[in-house]
Amino acid sequence: MTQYSAIPSDTAPSDPDAAPARSREDEILDRIRSIFAEKGFDGASMQELARAAGMSVGNFYRYFPSKAAMVEAMIGRDLAEVGEKFACIAAAPDPLQALRCGLHERVAEGCAAVTEERAMWAEISAAAHRKPEIGCAVQRLEQEISGYLCRAFALAAGLPADVATRRFGAHARTAITLVRASALMNSGAGQPPDTELTALLQRMIDVILEDVRAAGAAVPKEV
Repeated sequence: MTQYSAIPSDTAPSDPDAAPARSREDEILDRIRSIFAEKGFDGASMQELARAAGMSVGNFYRYFPSKAAMVEAMIGRDLAEVGEKFACIAAAPDPLQALRCGLHERVAEGCAAVTEERAMWAEISAAAHRKPEIGCAVQRLEQEISGYLCRAFALAAGLPADVATRRFGAHARTAITLVRASALMNSGAGQPPDTELTALLQRMIDVILEDVRAAGAAVPKEV
């Protein structure tokens, strides 16, 4: 995820130093995630985070002046990955089926045992309720993902993007809520995945997607 408050765009950066800087930021984020997961958003000090990144506190602040900046960077990186996945979905022969497989996979991962990645995002989600700047960043992430979902729904139903957004906005938000719920209700370390919960959430995902498919079937086809 890469510049602090920037959402990835389709425009390549003009600064030749931008790519190496992002690469360094990614390396730092990979190193500090274990501290966030272990100690929580509030419990992790900047000194501990700098130590995990293998640099001085002063140098660390040059990259990330605050914990909020780190979260912004993580969200930016996550959005870049989400964009790539939705591009694959849009190019699939059956976008709705490709989306279904992707959402099922995310739910199954969420209902499995706790991982460092999910523990870190659980901490960020909790911090979003206490800190407005984190809340805004997380909200922006969910709005972007909702937009991707609505565009996939538009493709699947054969509807204009604006019509699909109005018609299926609630569907997109519900799908996001189900994926988040799977991550928050997962099994503890060393415990087997909750297969019943996984199956239930996946059936709920199917209901959402079948509603979209039915809407597409009802759209008049050109002769």
